[in-house]
Amino acid sequence: MCALRMPQADGRLPLYARLRDQLASRIANGEWSPGDTIPSENRLAEEYGVALATMRMALKQLVDEGLLERRRGTGTFVKQPAFRADLFRFFHVHDADDPDGSMIPESRILSREEVETPAEVRLAFGEPEATRCLKLERVRLWSGEPMLFEEVYLRLPDFKGLLALDPKDMGPLLYPVFLQEFGILITSATDELSFGTATKASARHLELPANSPVAVIERIARNPVGRVIEYRRVHGRPERFRYRVTLGEHNA
Repeated sequence: MCALRMPQADGRLPLYARLRDQLASRIANGEWSPGDTIPSENRLAEEYGVALATMRMALKQLVDEGLLERRRGTGTFVKQPAFRADLFRFFHVHDADDPDGSMIPESRILSREEVETPAEVRLAFGEPEATRCLKLERVRLWSGEPMLFEEVYLRLPDFKGLLALDPKDMGPLLYPVFLQEFGILITSATDELSFGTATKASARHLELPANSPVAVIERIARNPVGRVIEYRRVHGRPERFRYRVTLGEHNA
């Protein structure tokens, strides 16, 4: 059997990590669907022309990330992703026409480009040296009114293919796209809310006067093994933001 040719990838990644990306791409492309049994470790190692131990490390990473599951005595299967609905919804909109906040705001992608990773993003990614990343800008709208301006930073080469996707095919939510197109599952996120001043870009897209006050949300999103996948900085129109917390008697 001829070994599959390993594609060119980020040379900083070890071989098992590049294998992980290739196997995840096969899942994302539908070659193996949820519930399917994937080929054995021996078969995959032979296909790729790598050592069995290296293939085992790649498969273990996919198991740890929640894309595969091992069943004793039966093999390794593609796992049905357990999406967390609260991660899909970056915020909840409460409106008289949508009292339960179930509607999803419109998403409009403004730009996608490869850029030098900003210092605060490198810090979140744990990358001390200068790197490149993918930057995505988009605006979220409710009933045609701009509510949020987002700057989303994603790792490279993980999301290189995002530049080629048609924005019309991406829908209003990013995390399902991350899984379906790149085999990357987001399972946790940390959001930090503060208030600041609109930038030139956010003021323009939110239709605000220059230097207007805005709500600022910074999100760091991770995969199942805790690797930071996304850094997101969001500016929102402050009049639409409310903070609510319910405390029990033991929280006083």
